[in-house]
Amino acid sequence: MLGKSPAMPDAGGAQSGYLITDCGFTLLLDCGSGVFAKLRAYADPATVDAVLISHLHADHLLDLLAFSFALANGLIGEQLRRPTLWAPPGARAAFAAYTQAVGMKDQINDGFSVHEYDSGAQLELGPFAVSFREVPHYIRAWGCDLRSAEGHRVTFGGDCGPNDAIVELARDTDLLMLEATEGPGPHVGDDARGHLTAAEAGELARRAGAGRLLLTHYSDLLDAEELRSAAERTFGGPVEMASERSHYVI
Repeated sequence: MLGKSPAMPDAGGAQSGYLITDCGFTLLLDCGSGVFAKLRAYADPATVDAVLISHLHADHLLDLLAFSFALANGLIGEQLRRPTLWAPPGARAAFAAYTQAVGMKDQINDGFSVHEYDSGAQLELGPFAVSFREVPHYIRAWGCDLRSAEGHRVTFGGDCGPNDAIVELARDTDLLMLEATEGPGPHVGDDARGHLTAAEAGELARRAGAGRLLLTHYSDLLDAEELRSAAERTFGGPVEMASERSHYVI
């Protein structure tokens, strides 16, 4: 866990970023603000084989700028390399517009080998078979399920409001990572839903039959134990709370 913060970073923390390794292959799932610095403190960025982005909000991709700068300028590794970067439809143009707007030419596309995934098809990414489902958020967003060659699975809900798609995607997964941005209490307001409460996350995990539930994307302004308790009541089992540099074996 490199970063678990929502849009406002925790004090000293980083936004969405998860390092997943299997069979010598290293995948970075999301790359929000602060994630590249945390990655450098924990592991050699040159070992990252691929990056996967769940959606195009800044707290899930902002540090692609720092990462691509290091890659494009040969600052990491022994030679220039371009890891694959898989992102949602429309990402290539969005990255180009963003980097040009901040005076960095087309740096993300220069640093990475950028591909847009087909959310309706399975993606073979190193040893992982990756499946997607679109989930409700304030912009188009996707949950993703990663299955190893041995059949071990981790499912990431991304940013989402209550939905059935993530239940289908995560059916019988080993580890389900769901956000709890809205906190331990009930949802307040009648606005369009783009996030979950802890209790809603627990209910989705229970319906999916997930082996383990890991809550993430919650603020340090919230009480983690209250979040855990709310999710455990609806999940029906122990709930783990994401924290930076914690490890999970699947």
